[in-house]
Amino acid sequence: MSRQNILSGSPWEDKMGYCRAVRIGNIIEVAGTVAIVDGEKVKADDAYAQTNNIIERIEKVLQDAGASLADVVRTRIFTTDISLFEDIARAHGAYFGEIKPTTGIYEISKLVSADYLVEIEFTAIVQ
Repeated sequence: MSRQNILSGSPWEDKMGYCRAVRIGNIIEVAGTVAIVDGEKVKADDAYAQTNNIIERIEKVLQDAGASLADVVRTRIFTTDISLFEDIARAHGAYFGEIKPTTGIYEISKLVSADYLVEIEFTAIVQ
């Protein structure tokens, strides 16, 4: 089977030795992704906007891999504050309400920056 690495242009891809997503056959694994916190549209204290931003960006990554959000079978959501569950769930549900992938949400102590409240991993299988 061939391997397709999908890069996002992040400087961390070379520094850390990873890519945003890998497609092998019909399976696509997407690396943990945080929002682009710009202080205007996406703020450090807005879990809904961060979740929305992550999913919008990953939708493009999946398209680059020949897939769509409809192909997502699993999401793994990490948050530094589980009390924000409702906001995270509302944003996730706006995209996946009909698709209904399996998912888990986990509270963790920290992400790579204090600005990040949410990080999401995705698994997609192209039919």
